[in-house]
Amino acid sequence: MSGIQIFSGFSYVVAEVFFALTPLIILAVVFQLFFVKLPKEKLFTIFIGLIITFIGLSLFLQGVKVGFLPVGEAMGVALGSKSYNWIVIPVGFVLGFFATFAEPAVRVLNSEVEKASSGYIPQQIMLYTLSIGVGFAVAASMFRILLGLPLWYFIVPGYLLALILIKFSNRTFVAIAFDSGGVATGPMTVTFVMAIAIGVASSIEGRDPLLVGFGMIALVALAPILSVLLLGILYGRKEKENEQQINKL
Repeated sequence: MSGIQIFSGFSYVVAEVFFALTPLIILAVVFQLFFVKLPKEKLFTIFIGLIITFIGLSLFLQGVKVGFLPVGEAMGVALGSKSYNWIVIPVGFVLGFFATFAEPAVRVLNSEVEKASSGYIPQQIMLYTLSIGVGFAVAASMFRILLGLPLWYFIVPGYLLALILIKFSNRTFVAIAFDSGGVATGPMTVTFVMAIAIGVASSIEGRDPLLVGFGMIALVALAPILSVLLLGILYGRKEKENEQQINKL
């Protein structure tokens, strides 16, 4: 019986993944026929990779459906219904930090940044920068839910601050910062932490989950932008200090 519950609706998930991947496969076939023309050995490797991707996405989405979303919402309800529900703020920071730390897309971005910068921006520094930023964003979201504050109280000042930081940050980090915002809102954060936020909102009397439960992802997308721009300012100061030392010599 438990196996039936775990894989309930799995055929629908498989169909969704199939229709999502089909346009990409068609595009790859067109490029192979007319432009790329990869050798058969490479095509076979790509084909195996597509099968693994299809299976992995299907299992992941099914796991989200039966695991992440229910447990996340249950945790949110349990924490939000406590008399000391302020605890969701530090818990939110911890969850945001580790959700980003485990985010596969964040790892890919950090690896590409380190590679493109020839080691100038190490993976670990980027990883901790993004994780801490998202941690603060989730904590701020929980604070917003507890007080029932409108989303624009955070979004408008946040993006105005980002525009100001662009002027002072190392320009190398500007494009990376805005890409980081999209990467940080990956499946780990969206599926697990958002479910907790909705659970907290639904457990507090007078809070409409549709009004205050959502909007957390917008803050999560903003936080890495700010944190990476701040990192760029620190790098800029470090470069100036190095230049001053070189000039003294």
